[in-house]
Parts: sequence; C-alpha cells; structure tokens
Amino acid sequence: MPVPPGQTHLAAPGGPERWRTIGATHHVLGVIHNVTSATRLLDLLSVFEGDTRIQVHFTCTGSSAFDGGMREFIAAREMPCIPWDEACELKFDLAVSSSRGGELQDISAPLICAPHGAGYNKTLSREPGAGSREPGAGSREPGAGSREPGAFGLTDEWLVHDGRLIPSAIVLSHDEQRERLRGGCPDAVPFATVVGDPCADQLRASTPFRDAYRTALGVRPGQKLLVLTSTWGRRSLLGHGGDTVRRALAELPRDEYRVVAAVHPNAWHGHGGWQVHTWLAPFVRAGLVLPVPETDTWKAALTAADAFIGDHGSVTLYGVALGLPGLLGAFDDGVVAPGSPMALLGGLLPRVTAGRPLAGQLADAVAAQPGDARLAEVGGLVTSRPMRSMALLRGLFYEHLGLPEPADPAVVRPVAVPRRPHDRRRDPAPPPVFVTAHFEEHGVGAPTVTVRHYPAAVQGAEAGHLPDPHLVAAEGEPDARWLHTADIVLARPAATGRPTREVAGPLFDRYPGCGVVAVPGPDGLNGDCGLALRDGPELTARWRDPQWWTTPQTAAATTHACLSRFGPSWEGEITVRTGEHLPPAVLTVATVRRD
Repeated sequence: MPVPPGQTHLAAPGGPERWRTIGATHHVLGVIHNVTSATRLLDLLSVFEGDTRIQVHFTCTGSSAFDGGMREFIAAREMPCIPWDEACELKFDLAVSSSRGGELQDISAPLICAPHGAGYNKTLSREPGAGSREPGAGSREPGAGSREPGAFGLTDEWLVHDGRLIPSAIVLSHDEQRERLRGGCPDAVPFATVVGDPCADQLRASTPFRDAYRTALGVRPGQKLLVLTSTWGRRSLLGHGGDTVRRALAELPRDEYRVVAAVHPNAWHGHGGWQVHTWLAPFVRAGLVLPVPETDTWKAALTAADAFIGDHGSVTLYGVALGLPGLLGAFDDGVVAPGSPMALLGGLLPRVTAGRPLAGQLADAVAAQPGDARLAEVGGLVTSRPMRSMALLRGLFYEHLGLPEPADPAVVRPVAVPRRPHDRRRDPAPPPVFVTAHFEEHGVGAPTVTVRHYPAAVQGAEAGHLPDPHLVAAEGEPDARWLHTADIVLARPAATGRPTREVAGPLFDRYPGCGVVAVPGPDGLNGDCGLALRDGPELTARWRDPQWWTTPQTAAATTHACLSRFGPSWEGEITVRTGEHLPPAVLTVATVRRD
C-alpha cells in the first residue's frame, strides 16, 4: 500500500475539533491511482486555493501496478493522506479522481471523474478477477459476451458497477468526447460536463514566459530546443529501443540543439528512477536533459520547444495543440482508441525513418507543418473551452459541494520556472567529440568556417553520417579508446607560466596518434588556449568577442581544421560559426616565436 502508515489524519471528517486550527466546513477527497494521476489531480484541486471552507484529503486506491514513487510524491508535497479502507468508511462532501482504477464505487461522496491526460485516447481492459477494476494490458480482442472496448474512461466497463453509474459527474475536455461517451456508456451522457483541459490552458498561459523556461533549461542564444517525449510500454519511444534518443544526440550538432527527454512516470517508476538514470546515463553525458517526471519541467520544456519527437502519449498531442512541428519516434496503434484525436494524429505526423538524417526530417517538419489545417484541427480537439477550464471546473466542484464560489476569479497560472535540471551532473572533463569543419568560399578578408561538434560516445553505427570528422578527447577521459584515436588531445589547464610544449610532451609520448595538444589557460578564460603541434610550431589561439560556445575545445578544433586546409604554416584570423543561428566569433591563431 503506497500510503504512509498511520491512523486517519486529524483533520479528517469526524475528527476531534479541538486539534484543528482552521475551521473547514467541507471535506474533499482526492483519489490517487499513481504518480501520473496524482499530478493531474493536483492541477484539478488547485481551484480550491485560498478557500478555508475546504479541507482536502487524499487517499490511494492501491490498485495500480505503477505505485512506485507514491510515498515520495506524497511526502514531498506534505499531502494529508488517509488509508484507502478508512477513506471508504468516512463520508466526504466531494471526491475527485483523475483515473478509473480501483474500487471507486466504495467511496461515500459524490464522485467527479476527470481524465489524467489529453482527453480520452487509450483503450484499456480490466484485469481478470472478481471485482477488479485495475487497468489491464489494453487488449482489444472482445471476450465472451463483450464488445470491443472504447476509450478508457468513456465506457460502462469503467463507469458502471452492478448496474449503477459510479461517478456523479464526468469531466470532458472537448465536445467530441460526448459522442464517444454516448457509444460507450449512454447512461452517463446526462452526467457529462465539458470543461476544457487545465493542462492545455496552463501551457497556453505559459507561452509569454518561453524565454525564461529556455534559460532555465540551459538553452543558449541561437540554440534550438528539441523535446523527446515517451509514454510507457514496449512500443513507446523509449521502449522502442531508445534509438531515437541516441540519434537525436548523435546526429544533431551539440552546439545547435538542446535535447530534453520527458519520460512518463509509469516508465520512470515502473523500472525505478535509479534504473532509468542508469540506462540513460550515456545520453545524459552526451548532453541530454532528463528531468524527473513528477515535476512540471516537461510543461516548461514543451512551451519553450522549437520541435518535438513523440509517440502515442498525451505530451505529443499537447505539442500539436501548441502548434509545434514534430515527428513520431514510435506509435502503438493497438492501444489507441479508434476515432480519438490520437488516432487521427497517428495518421498525420510523419514517422522517424532510419534511412534519412534526423536533422533533415526535423527541417521538413518545421517547413511543412505550421499552417497545416489538418494538424491544427487535431490540435483543436484537445479542448473546446480554451482558457476556461479553471472557471468551469470550479463551478462544477462548488455546485456539487453546495457552496457559493469565492469572489476572486479562477485564474490559470503559468508553469513555474524549472530549477535548472540540466545542472544535475557535470563531469570534470568535456566528453569526446567528433568535429566537422565546412569552409565558406571567400575572397578578400578573413575566411569563415562552420565547426560542428557531435558527441562521440553515442555515434554507434551512425558515425558515417559525419563528413571527414576529426576527434577531440580530453586528458583524463576514462574510455581509453578515445584518447588513443584522438587527433587532438585537450590537456588539463596548465599552471601559470608553464610552457605549452612542456605540458604537451608527455601527452605526445602517451598518445602517438595525436597530432595536436591544446592547453587551456589556468582558468579557461574566454576559451583561449595554447597549442603544440607534434611536427610543427607552438601556437596560441585567442577569441575576439567570445561567445558562450567559445571553448578551448572549439579553438583547438578550428585551428586543426585550418592547418589541414591552408597548410601547416598557416596563422591569422578566421571567423568561426558553430551553427546557422549562433553568434559568430573571430579566432586569432599566431605562432609563438621564442628568441
């Protein structure tokens, strides 16, 4: 049982008045199925903010296979929790659930049921067993005496018990869901209310703060933010093998893209957060931002994104509703409800293919999808009451409580600025990278080169997509294969006054395949460095008007590319770019002449 042990909370209905500080007159029960439903439930219950007439309590049905993380979630938010058996014995003025799992018919209160995603898009069957109301594997094969299931939450399988409708009210986010409810549970239609989608409204309310979210997520000026979103299951983006995650980091230039992965709580807690971090650790070292799922960081990332790659999870639909261009990295038609917005979307979004560079597929989506009327129509199916959900939800809740609403309006609040999730770990040495250099044709003046970095450790079989790359690895890199094959070795910062050649000598001896050793200054100031050539002079590389990307690694890679193109005696100035929309900088390379 995921609820922390203990007796009924002191503020529960019927508890002793003498222990209470606030004299709440009405008691609301929030019903939690798992972390996924809990995050949406808290969004719904936010309509009670500031109303001291209302005491909210929580209970867990104990029916979810994905109950990992519940204790931590409840404890971190200091939620007053009542064990399920005790909650069923108490009388509440209202109960709210964002899932259909568990024995909801046992609750003694008017029950309002809402979805925990972007509407009702999945098919789920109940596990076999007397009285069980646990979501099963989603099989769409009709059993004896049954019909093919419709969308989870819109059929009598989930809404009726012993011939009686369980909820007192059913929350819908769009008018189209009423007709699907009519097909799945006709008796429930009079109890359905269309209120819109609180999450979609919050995403809309957050768009003015896009730049703040991008800064918190580590997105630099000129970078693009790509969100990878995965639901749970073997046919999700992550369950599909994770190759889309690897390809995004391997094929998209490191300086031009920031990549965030939004992983479904069921995948996260089903395997354990430690295990997910361990599986994805190579990608995190390559630059992946991996926020924990029970926060709103995924909302901030989606609001701030330039594009997404998703699957059949709700975040994909929210991305389309925001007008973001995107691709499908996976899609499980077998669990998507026929006729749902997600089913329509599965036929519209292009699938990631193995035979084409990922950057080109994203570029095609960015070029083609804005203004696509079909995608806009599907995105519009997320809510038919845009920016009205808080007001409509509050009205519905207070109507069932028999209380007048507070005088202040119900306002949709924007997403909080994330607490810089990209700072979670920082290795002491930069990871090895393959570097490509493209020189522009030039006449008079300094030449221009575009230098792009690609994390080496995630290349796999796709390294062939890089045209004539050279490898940069840092001294101290634990994977010996990179240092032994590196064209450039980046030394640890030199002590003040220590000559570059003196630092480089032992590294040349240790790594005979290395042609250049780059030695950053003591503090790495501005990304300047000294360079020693195995068969050439000692050089300095200094940045004029340094940018966020002007590192010793980039200075060394640029110098190596120029020497390869213009000859071993080249020195001078060159304009350097690391991406189409990134600010340029000028690098000055000079030979060190000693008397």
